[in-house]
Formats: sequence, C-alpha cells, structure tokens
Amino acid sequence: MSSLDSKASGKMGVRAVVYYIVTTFIAVFIGILIVVIIKPGRGNRDSPLSSSGNVELVQAADAFLDLIRNMFPPNLVEACFKQYKTLYSKRVYQRNIMVAVNTTKFSNSSESAIPANVTRLLLQNILETVEEIVPTAGSSSGVNALGLVVFSIASQKGQALSEFFDCLNKAIMRLVAVIIWYAPVGILFLIAGKIVEMKDLAEVGGQLGMYTISVIVGLLIHGLIVLPLLYFLFTRRNPYMFIGGLLQALITALGTSSSSATLPVTFRCLEENNGVDKRVTRFVLPVGATINMDGTALYEAVAAIFIAQVNDMDLNFGQILTISITATAASIGAAGIPQAGLVTMVIVLTSVGLPTEDITLIIAVDWFLDRLRTTTNVLGDSLGAGIVEHLSRKELQSKDVEVGNSITEENEKPYQLICQENDTLKHHNSETT
Repeated sequence: MSSLDSKASGKMGVRAVVYYIVTTFIAVFIGILIVVIIKPGRGNRDSPLSSSGNVELVQAADAFLDLIRNMFPPNLVEACFKQYKTLYSKRVYQRNIMVAVNTTKFSNSSESAIPANVTRLLLQNILETVEEIVPTAGSSSGVNALGLVVFSIASQKGQALSEFFDCLNKAIMRLVAVIIWYAPVGILFLIAGKIVEMKDLAEVGGQLGMYTISVIVGLLIHGLIVLPLLYFLFTRRNPYMFIGGLLQALITALGTSSSSATLPVTFRCLEENNGVDKRVTRFVLPVGATINMDGTALYEAVAAIFIAQVNDMDLNFGQILTISITATAASIGAAGIPQAGLVTMVIVLTSVGLPTEDITLIIAVDWFLDRLRTTTNVLGDSLGAGIVEHLSRKELQSKDVEVGNSITEENEKPYQLICQENDTLKHHNSETT
C-alpha cells in the first residue's frame, strides 16, 4: 500500500466500502424476504413456543428516531450502560360530548281527531372516558453501542476520553476472560430453563428447524447466486472458478468460525490461486473482515423477525425497515470472532421492542449457523477483493508505469511485473546450479 498515492488508495477504499454496504443491504433484504415467506416462528398457534419476554409497544417512527438520538448521546459514560428509548404511558381523562337523541312521543291533541307520533331532536350532554397512549422520553438499560461508535470517529478532542475507555476496556476484558470459563454452565441452565417453559418440544423442534432452514436458504442464495452474479457483472469472468481457488479459506472459516482468524489463509488463496494483486488484498481484506458481515446481517434480520413471529407480533413496514437498518449497523460493528452476531442481536431486538431474553431460543442452533455465516462473510470479502482489483486496474497499472515497471498481461490473471519475473527466474537458476 505504501507504493500507492492517496488518490489511488482513496478510490480503492470508496469502491470497497460501497461494495460492502450494498451487499450487506442485499443480504438483509434476502433474509427478510425468506423469513416472511417461510414464517418459521408461526407454527401451530394452539401450542405455541413459550416466550418469557414481554413485547413492548413500539411505533416505527419513534424507533427510527430513537436510533438517531442514540447516535449523539449527551453523556458518554451513561452511554456505556443506558440508551435513549421512547416510552409509552397511558393517559385517562374524561370529556363532555353532545349527543343528538331522537325521541318519539305519542300525541293525542284535542284539535286533531287522529292521534299522531311526534318525533323531537334532543341534545344530551354525556361524560365519556378516553384512554390515550402518550410517548414520553425515557431510557432503557443496555450499552448504547451506536452512540459509542459515532463518538469513536471524533477527532483529537475526544482523545483523552478515548484513552480512559481503552484502560477500562482492558479491565473489563480481564473480567470477561473469567466469565468465559463459566459461560458453558450458564448457557446450559439458560437452555434448560427455556426447555422447562416449553409446552410442546416437538413444536419447538419444528420451529427451530424451520428457522435453521430459513437462515441456510438465505445464506445459500446470497453466497452462491447474488455474490457470484455481482462478480460476473463487474469482471465478466467465471465466478465459480474464482470460488474454487478459495476452497481452503472457506473450509478454514467453516472450522474456525472467525473471519479474522481466516485472514492469512484468505491472503494466500487470493494471491497465489486467484492472482489478485497483493496491494488490493492487503488493503481490502482486513477492512472487510471487520465491517463486511453479509452473513451476520442476514442472520440477525431472520432471527429478529423469527422472535417476533414466536411472540405473535405482526411487524409493519416501518418496523421491518428499522430491523434492516439496525441489522446492517450491528453487523458492521460486530467483531470477526465466533458468535459475535449473537451479542449484537440485542441492538436489533431493542430497536423494535422485542424481548432480548428470547435470544436463548436460538442459542441451541447458533453454533452451527455461526460457521455458515462466517463462511459467507469470507466469501463476500474475497469476491469483493476481486471486484475492487478489477475496477482499480488502471490506477495500479499507471502507478507501475510511473515507477518504471513494465506490465505483461496473462489470461485469467491480473498483470505481473516483468522485473519480478526476472528476479524469480534468477533465484530459480541459482538454486538449480
């Protein structure tokens, strides 16, 4: 990357970020479409999957505005354990209303020989009781991750507080290291408690099975159809030949369940098997392993709507839009470590008022789905590197010409420097002699 000027690297970065954002939104859309069609959380409503959480009343407009308010927290220390949330209170009052009442009276006037019914219109004052839902400013417990992320891009003015949180993070990580040892026991009792609450284990197994199928179908569509199609549209090359060179990286991602741990293998597959320029891979892949989480975004959208279906909650368009935005933001903020999406799932659930304790419903199958979505993340990063390398060929070639290197083209491979080939031949000849 040091051989590239700021203009060339800036264009490369913009192309990579645009690719990441577009593919993440596509993944979220696919996930929402799949879960709405399959409806894995509905099942048989006569024996529903038991949910211990309470579904909160949330208006779509208020949920979206809460996201904007949380981006700019008034107190950063408070943002570590509290976030802004619109609460709803019931206001009961009485009001007087005028009601028109038709009254009919039998009239037997002496002036008329024929009796008649006389209808009169009377106005009556009635006292009516009215119940009204009023939104009020409030807060809920939980880390305001969105506000902390926005603050993290602050300039030097926030450096002092940033150093404070770095020290605090080190102390917390010590505690987390201890908690990790007890996590299996805690998860065991979480799942056991949820199983005790379930009325019909067969129904629960069916719902979780349909949920797993929904996630797998969404990941397959995104990873084997959408991403290769984007690669073909930009490069006009066979995407499945490109994916064939990534098999070792994909298997490693499936085994480690971590896109960051797979980075060294991904570097080698792209540079040696697919011939992607090293300047592109060393710039695009580390960024992609951090912010490009297509599989995680798809999974979080499916899981949130699944939990809503389990709670028999019908989501409107505004709430689904809120889920898509928060799932995208949460996937960008997720770390490239195993089961990071399960942690950021809290942000998505709280945005639409779903109970966060219902995450325990999907823990039983998350270990398997986490490996599949990590594989999708690595595949998306790798295909993105290939697309960015193709779109940046002119900048890379012009930079090589400026430094005096000649360029030779090869079929189905990016350019190679002749001077590098000569060095390789000299080294090979010296070894044979």
